[in-house]
Amino acid sequence: MTDNTTVQPKLRLGMVGGGQGAFIGEVHRLAARLDDRYELLAGALSSDSTRAAASAVELGIAADRSYASFEDMAVAESDREDGIEVATIVTPNHLHYAAASAMLRAGIHVICDKPLTATLAQAEELAELANASGLMFAVTYNYSAYPMVRLARQLVAQGRLGDIRVVQIEYPQDWLATNIEDDDQKQAAWRTDPEKAGAGGSIGDIGTHAFHLAEFVSGLKTTELLADLTPFVGQRKLDDNANILLRFDNGAKGSLWSSQIATGNENALRIRLYGDKAGIDWSQENPNYLSVSTLGGSKEILSRANASIPGATGYSTRLPAGHPEGFLEAFATLYRDIAEQLNARKSYRECDPDAMLVPGIADGLRGMEFIEKAVGSNVGGNIWQKLS
Repeated sequence: MTDNTTVQPKLRLGMVGGGQGAFIGEVHRLAARLDDRYELLAGALSSDSTRAAASAVELGIAADRSYASFEDMAVAESDREDGIEVATIVTPNHLHYAAASAMLRAGIHVICDKPLTATLAQAEELAELANASGLMFAVTYNYSAYPMVRLARQLVAQGRLGDIRVVQIEYPQDWLATNIEDDDQKQAAWRTDPEKAGAGGSIGDIGTHAFHLAEFVSGLKTTELLADLTPFVGQRKLDDNANILLRFDNGAKGSLWSSQIATGNENALRIRLYGDKAGIDWSQENPNYLSVSTLGGSKEILSRANASIPGATGYSTRLPAGHPEGFLEAFATLYRDIAEQLNARKSYRECDPDAMLVPGIADGLRGMEFIEKAVGSNVGGNIWQKLS
């Protein structure tokens, strides 16, 4: 395992979106800074030129590297000797395809927020472009980088649970329990607008996280789903609550619940897996512990700080026992893993195997198929839909 203190060259980073008033852009910037592996040098931070310029000043980006559009940024930065090596895409969903495509065509690696694009057709085209380019394309399904999530995946792979029978995944929030988009709340406005968010409401915003986590931890592939999608609030066109049944390739069954109108829930992502030998339970709101219950035995609570935790789980841990790690650290772990992969490429060395769990273009494409099939199931009268 690579020593986390090893000095590695900082990657030259650019950002598309994430200007003043944005939420996820600052999360990405904090994550990129935490391990000091990146230097933010350029940005097309807003479609509003005044806001873009003001945002660049606040972030210390030079005026000549603050761009009016991501197209301009891709061209200009690719022509510079010191141009950016990787670009982070943190725009609303409908811009992901165009922005990511521009960067790939300019020879720039891409880190893209989820969901990958606004439509499955766009995702398929983008995957073809990314695969043909030979460049790295990461999708920030950040919950997969929690240490105890990686431990859960490891336990499943080792056979500790036996044959998986049931997968239960839920992600309830309540921040859209009222129609705050009508009060010009920026984050709510675009997430409830199909022109900007795509066909998925809660399933696109948080359901894709849950879907990715279910497959990431279980090691299984979903073969079919049946979805019941509901917009409960006001005149919303997109779902704010989703109940989805899942069938997996080993015969296991499961369910996925994503909701943004679940009163009293803040960010209650939870996954439970049950095999014929044991079950595991992990919650994002108490992320440093993993419950393992064996059939006919006792319940064991595994701690993130346990010194015996090996491999990618230990690699993902920064702090000593008793100091909690959470959302930003998990996000930062993805950024650190991406940096390790890119620096390994640059120096023609073998990448640390513990840094190889970064979700990629195939995961993003899978998330878009999940959205399209869920919407199709719902529109068709809650019928089973097959996934590839």
